[in-house]
Amino acid sequence: MNPPKTDARRRHDPSVRGFASDNYAGVHPEVLAALALANGGHQVAYGEDVYTEHLQQVVRGHFGATAEAYPVFNGTGANVVALQAVTDRWGAVICAESAHINTDEGGAPEQVAGIKLLTVPTPDGKLTPELIDRQAFGFDDEHRAMPQVVSITQSTELGTVYTPDEIRAICDHAHAHGLTVHLDGSRLGNAAASLDVPMRAFTNAAGVDLLSLGGTKNGAMYGEAVVVINHERVRRMKHLRKTSMQLASKMRFVSVQLEALLAKDLWLRNARHANEMARRLAEGVRAVDGVEILHPVQSNAVFARLPHAVTERLQKRFRFYFWDEAAGDVRWMCAYDTSEDDVDAFVAAVKEEMASR
Repeated sequence: MNPPKTDARRRHDPSVRGFASDNYAGVHPEVLAALALANGGHQVAYGEDVYTEHLQQVVRGHFGATAEAYPVFNGTGANVVALQAVTDRWGAVICAESAHINTDEGGAPEQVAGIKLLTVPTPDGKLTPELIDRQAFGFDDEHRAMPQVVSITQSTELGTVYTPDEIRAICDHAHAHGLTVHLDGSRLGNAAASLDVPMRAFTNAAGVDLLSLGGTKNGAMYGEAVVVINHERVRRMKHLRKTSMQLASKMRFVSVQLEALLAKDLWLRNARHANEMARRLAEGVRAVDGVEILHPVQSNAVFARLPHAVTERLQKRFRFYFWDEAAGDVRWMCAYDTSEDDVDAFVAAVKEEMASR
């Protein structure tokens, strides 16, 4: 029997846009071009290729001379590997209740890494030294998981952004307690664009020990990295990456994407545009009677509250998610390829649906 012929053709309408996630966006053309350049011929597997080697130079330019990048497949993998590297089997991680590691990773930190998460409610998604102290106790109590790490997210799951001074205060406070600081940076570029500062200003310069560096949400096809800054606090990263099934054999295709984003200003251009579209969206719906903007729009996310029935009708026209369905809260995300026309069409749809309540 002859094998079936392939049927490679476009199966979606590329003009369709949604506001559900920046993960919905395609691959930036410059990243695709970089992948094509890295293709062909043979390169040593498992990270001993020239692209991964050059990525180290690029990463040090952003995060300091001690920074070392460990490319991985995805954000959950980056967080799990990073947190494993800075905790003991009896260790715990202090994080915001809304943190991605707590709400959106299927329990992977607990199930895969065996880490207890000690969560703290936050009004805006941001930890403070005072909030950290709600869980930073009982270090010698064998009946309680030992706090060893503080994990913060920049930008946060609520779209808010820590200032460099806020992160520096967290790092100083955490280090005074003997705690390591991990930063989940799946949208790190959006935070830097919002603050108009280099990424180093709120990472290595502020005292962060290691971070998860995102690429997928900012124009990559796939791939993130764990960036180790303080090697004294991090153990056996390369072994943990392998045993956590995050070691790519053809790593050059992860590394070259991160290089394409970071080597020049593509990461910043993409993030600035996504942030600008979120601000345009927020301003467009803010004046609509019955729509409430819930949090400051500081990155590429807009959180809003509107009638449940209106949301359900809007979801038939544009893809987006409830954030808290019982309260009527929704999240609208903008991406590097969201256009002004996309935003204006969505704002017009919100106005139409609200008018027909």
